[in-house]
Amino acid sequence: MAPKFKDGDTVASFNGKWVSWAHTVVASLAFLGALVVGVALHYKKIVQNEYYGYPQEWFPSVSATIGDRYPERSVFQLFIAITSGPRFALVFLWYILTARPNSTLPKFLAGAGIFRTLTCGGWTYITSTDDHDFHDIFMISYLVATLPWTLGCIALSPNNRRALKYRKILAGLFFGTLVPLVYYFIQHKVHKVPGAYTKYAFFEWALIVFDVGFDAVTALDFESFELVVKDVKGISRGKTKTAADIEKQKDKAVGRALTQKFIWSEAIDAAADVYNGFVFWSTLTSLGLLVWYFPLWHMGISGYEVFVMVTVSPFFLSLPGLRSFAVRHVRIFHLLSLSSLLAYLVHNPVYRLFTVGFGLAMSCLAWSATWYGARSQPARLESKILAWGIGLLASSIAKFACRTNNPIWPIMHPDIGGWNKTAFTLAVIAVLRSTRRPTNQGDYFPSAGKKGSSFLAALGLGGVFFALHSLLSDSSTIILWVWEGFPIRGPISAPHGSYTIFAMGVGMLLGVFYPRIARSWTAFGIGSIGAAILTANSHWFGYYGALVLTVYLMAVTPTLITSAVRHSPALTFGFGFLVYNLMVLFHVWVVAYAFVPGGPLVRERTDWVMITMMILIGAGVFSAAVSNSASIPKSKRAPSNNQKTRSYYAYVIAILQILSISIAYLRFPTNDYTPYHKEEKTVTAGIWTVHFSLDNDMWSSERRMRDLIKEMELDVIGLLESDLQRIIMGNRDTTQYLAEDLGMYVDYGPGPNKHTWGAALLSKFPIVNSTHHLLPSPVGELAPAIHATLDMYGELVDVVVFHSGQEEDPEDRRLQTEYLSELMGSSSRPMILLSYLVTRPLEGNYNTYVSDVSGMKDIDPSDWDRWCEYILYKNIRRTGYARVSRGTITDTELQVGKFIVGEPEGTNERISEDQVPEGLRFPALFRGQGVRGHRYHVFDEPRYYN
Repeated sequence: MAPKFKDGDTVASFNGKWVSWAHTVVASLAFLGALVVGVALHYKKIVQNEYYGYPQEWFPSVSATIGDRYPERSVFQLFIAITSGPRFALVFLWYILTARPNSTLPKFLAGAGIFRTLTCGGWTYITSTDDHDFHDIFMISYLVATLPWTLGCIALSPNNRRALKYRKILAGLFFGTLVPLVYYFIQHKVHKVPGAYTKYAFFEWALIVFDVGFDAVTALDFESFELVVKDVKGISRGKTKTAADIEKQKDKAVGRALTQKFIWSEAIDAAADVYNGFVFWSTLTSLGLLVWYFPLWHMGISGYEVFVMVTVSPFFLSLPGLRSFAVRHVRIFHLLSLSSLLAYLVHNPVYRLFTVGFGLAMSCLAWSATWYGARSQPARLESKILAWGIGLLASSIAKFACRTNNPIWPIMHPDIGGWNKTAFTLAVIAVLRSTRRPTNQGDYFPSAGKKGSSFLAALGLGGVFFALHSLLSDSSTIILWVWEGFPIRGPISAPHGSYTIFAMGVGMLLGVFYPRIARSWTAFGIGSIGAAILTANSHWFGYYGALVLTVYLMAVTPTLITSAVRHSPALTFGFGFLVYNLMVLFHVWVVAYAFVPGGPLVRERTDWVMITMMILIGAGVFSAAVSNSASIPKSKRAPSNNQKTRSYYAYVIAILQILSISIAYLRFPTNDYTPYHKEEKTVTAGIWTVHFSLDNDMWSSERRMRDLIKEMELDVIGLLESDLQRIIMGNRDTTQYLAEDLGMYVDYGPGPNKHTWGAALLSKFPIVNSTHHLLPSPVGELAPAIHATLDMYGELVDVVVFHSGQEEDPEDRRLQTEYLSELMGSSSRPMILLSYLVTRPLEGNYNTYVSDVSGMKDIDPSDWDRWCEYILYKNIRRTGYARVSRGTITDTELQVGKFIVGEPEGTNERISEDQVPEGLRFPALFRGQGVRGHRYHVFDEPRYYN
């Protein structure tokens, strides 16, 4: 619009709405222009994706339209460059419109708007064709900045009902569209459903419409907003005047901001509190790992298991002098607890366990004293509970980012991805910051009135501590509870771990803002239904129950802790942690029944564990119903400024959720994996018992495992003793790291609720179908098996991964042998067995595995020096066999076989390596002394066959 000149000092002025309209029109032309040109010139090329083209896919995605081809890319980039001017102007005018004294939110929002505009330029001018990584970085940054921009604009929206209504609608549509967007992207990328990418494209274009439309609403606010260019000295008229007060012409009754003053010192306090909670959960979740190392290597009870009881240190608060000292000087105990972060410097496993045990004992005592000391200050108590709960959320996100390993655990060090030094430095600062003596003492709980039962309160604490640790200390645990193999019919660890994290955040906020709902029996009933659905069902339905349970557990936690602090901390927290320890042993006993006294009594009773857990929580809810704030007079409740304190923790949760979404995007599986020697149609398959990913020196071993698997050029590998999704194994999943880093599909195998020690399959080839089997085990431990069908170079090949029962139970192994032999014999396709059989070659059960019933053959019948690991095959050509020493990674070697797909079985004639084509040879790296303790052993070289 042409500027309107006026007399006097005003040189020019125009209505602010035209900035908004200019931005909307030019941005729309950029996208629509590219779409029209692209459809007209390259329609079939821009609807083509990596799996399908026209007619299965018939509408182009945004990225394909604006970034893949000339001239549509140039059309988009030209108009989007023109859009930058109105965009920066819009951000500036919005700041002028909403700026208030003593309010930092408008400044923050302006910064977010500028950052968002710059990142838009990043993904616009660096397309996915130019540099996929940087394009994704800018795109993620843009989406991350969109959340505070959207929420901030709504919070600062002037008193304009029409504009506020449209903003809420468009913001809801924008974020709501992300759900079907992700769904159809998964259908395309993971399930490879024809036409799914076209549906994804529609939702992607809808995001553009809602995003541009949201900013277009500013035109309604700018209608009464005049932008004036004024000559304050009268130079344009040849005269000089005193400057007028521009503020009188700006901001006439534009409404008040819907936000409170943001104080950075209070925000830093909240961040420090949360970091302390993160350190607590990191320490607690590491203890089980360290304790598990000893019975694992002793093959039985070692005595070090007693260290699980260090968490009952709050019992010492029964001493009045110590309780008073701990409450007044809680900083000392928090600082002492940080010794656990320095445990990585202790290389001896025993002393490392001692160090972590001491640190955790101090941490449990410190947090109990912290909560008890804040019992008379509702606002402060609530903030400490929030910090502790959000600390669990932060710990889960850290593991989500690092593929289920917490980088500050004592099994990590800097050479294998540990952040130990940084973590300790930040922890010291956080403790010093968050343990300053409070200046506002707050209001007090009434001394009179019912307090409920301290015994029941302790039971509730024990139940919820166990529930949070066993189910929510890793975002993939409940996902693997409902996992049943390929084709995928439920959530996968990445990206759906972010769903678990989101539910945790929702539950935490629900428990604080709506405590009456969280502590109600209705909520308990809903949570119990969720637990039942998770326990009894698989796939998406089971996961929906898990999400309901997740929200409930996080929501009820503040209520139970608030109730517990009204009693003696020694009784509630000391006894509560004792109950937690008993529940930990209970949930270990159900799978370790063959190794522990009384184990058969609770064999495979995960349902009993869940029922007991919910009964314990119910006991705590019953006590809280008497003692919580329902009995506190309104005049004695938390001060009104508690709302502001809560807001900082809500900001932390929002930031963590954004981080979680970004991690999920970065970890999304590419599903474009390539075998090492596809020209020769070779398959290199291996079997390895990985001993729960703890090496001989109690360090995490997945990086060393990855190196050996990569250097041996394995296309398919079966892993045994691989189920780590229990408290004693750290609630980890090594297969996530290996699959993502090596570029492989993965089947985790029977989940943690199936009571096995684990069997997993990783493959460079697509897994068309897989089924999980629990073989007969009337006496000993359950024997897991995976029967998978892989698409190898266009031919279907079966792969079976199997772990037989232990030596002490011969009848179990006989039944398992018959079951597996019939299973293998039921398929006429080419098949490879990667197994742990517990038998001598040519003796006993071996002759059932290798028989006419199964149709299987031994990869090398002359190899007499075997007891556990075997590779068998049928209807596929075997070309090579090797045994590679374990180094210090585990207690079992890696066995590897080479096969050629599409060719019949060969003879048993051995040939020398110089008769074998280069592409069919094993790597020479492991000859002689090998590398890192890995070398060809037993035969000292690979064997090859005609």
